[in-house]
Amino acid sequence: MSQIDHDDEMLSETTQTQQENDSSKFVPVAESIRYRKRAQSAEKKNETLAEELQKAKSQLQEIAAQLSENQLEQKLTGKLIAAGTVDLETAVLIAKNKIQSENDVDDCVEQLKKEKKYLFANTSNNFTSTEKTAAAKDRLQSTQSVLERTAKKAAATGDRADLQQYLKLRRNFM
Repeated sequence: MSQIDHDDEMLSETTQTQQENDSSKFVPVAESIRYRKRAQSAEKKNETLAEELQKAKSQLQEIAAQLSENQLEQKLTGKLIAAGTVDLETAVLIAKNKIQSENDVDDCVEQLKKEKKYLFANTSNNFTSTEKTAAAKDRLQSTQSVLERTAKKAAATGDRADLQQYLKLRRNFM
């Protein structure tokens, strides 16, 4: 054997052993494609779950802000009712604009009582605009009470005769 033949033989043996070693490292193409698809789908799923988590966190923050605002409004409403507010909605809106923190609720109500007296009932003399004075008398006539009784009776029974009687009385007095 010549030196060249010997080298070729050695080279072919080393390449065969290398190919055997390399073939044990390689994965079939179909399986590699399947692994790659699984990895891509897992990455997509990870991205969608991360987006959903971010949305859930932002919704949680919005709900927490709404909850704190509702609690503040509830505190204000309770304090304003206790203070004798005549127009509750207006008083709550004004107080919400003036208040800086939840600890200022009592101070805000007191300040509102001083600045906007018309929002609160005057408790000093127990006189409100709905009470009647001595000069204003109830003018409830006996005919009106008869008319009211007849109307209630017609509404309760639903009878045509009662309804007709009510309508006749009403025509006479109205």
